[in-house]
Amino acid sequence: MRRNIKTHAKLVGIIGHPISHSWSPAIHQAAFKFTKQNYDYAAFDVLPKNLREAMKGILALGIVGCNVTVPHKEAVIEFLDEVSADARLVGAVNTVYVEDGTLFGHNTDVDGVVEALKPFKEQVANHPVTVFGAGGGARAVVYSLITYFKPSEIFIVNRDASRAELLKKFFADSQNYLNIRIDELHNLNEADAIAKSKLVVNATPVGMFPEVGESVMLDDSADLEGKIFFDLVYNPVHTEFLKTARKRNAIIVSGLEMLYHQAAKAFELWTGMAMPLDRIRAELDRKFLDEGKPRQKKQKAQKSIAGEEHI
Repeated sequence: MRRNIKTHAKLVGIIGHPISHSWSPAIHQAAFKFTKQNYDYAAFDVLPKNLREAMKGILALGIVGCNVTVPHKEAVIEFLDEVSADARLVGAVNTVYVEDGTLFGHNTDVDGVVEALKPFKEQVANHPVTVFGAGGGARAVVYSLITYFKPSEIFIVNRDASRAELLKKFFADSQNYLNIRIDELHNLNEADAIAKSKLVVNATPVGMFPEVGESVMLDDSADLEGKIFFDLVYNPVHTEFLKTARKRNAIIVSGLEMLYHQAAKAFELWTGMAMPLDRIRAELDRKFLDEGKPRQKKQKAQKSIAGEEHI
């Protein structure tokens, strides 16, 4: 179904490939409605080879800004005029806004991670954590942990150990953080890392619709009581990763928490207003829970090029 964009509305949106999975349009359209802002939010499927032209198009068309999702979060930095300190230190951008013809990059994923995990700050401090993934989402998670939560060490588990090594070197060079350990996905040491950790984060797309039965954590026998499990995947809201953790007595944090909070910061950057988050939750929580349920007819999986999370 084609959605008509309002005449004379200021336009914002999201760029990525693929893009049909995104729940960001629903969040921002609801926010514009509640705040009576004359904005509209569109989704643009942009191939990697067209990213440079897409950023030029934002300026040419007078678009106010956009969210950036896979596989563009790292590559887009090259085409921006200025990048915030957080985004530079993370090495990834997920929100762009335009001011006086200048393209500014920001990373509101950091805001999303910090807000989602804020209730557990004291529990995480000075304890080991495990992060699955080494893409743009993992970068935001690791940066947030180092900067705001102060874990004693971080285990990065990734299917491509060389990509994880690059992330390790990045944070050693940029923040002089030397307590990162690397492991390959589904190695025997993975279970040991989880056993030692107070917080376990899935920063990969594994378990995302339509592959809802998949999980980065294969061992479902360990008692996880007192541990915190956080999944950046939000579709479905209750992933296999989180369901396994909950069955094993862990505390779980849905990716929907991060999604809401990163969206709120992006909304503020574009409009100068605070997003009415309580009203957004009341409007959309049930809709997202329904949309996140497995469909009867399984669709063909859309694999991420960069192997990251999705906004």
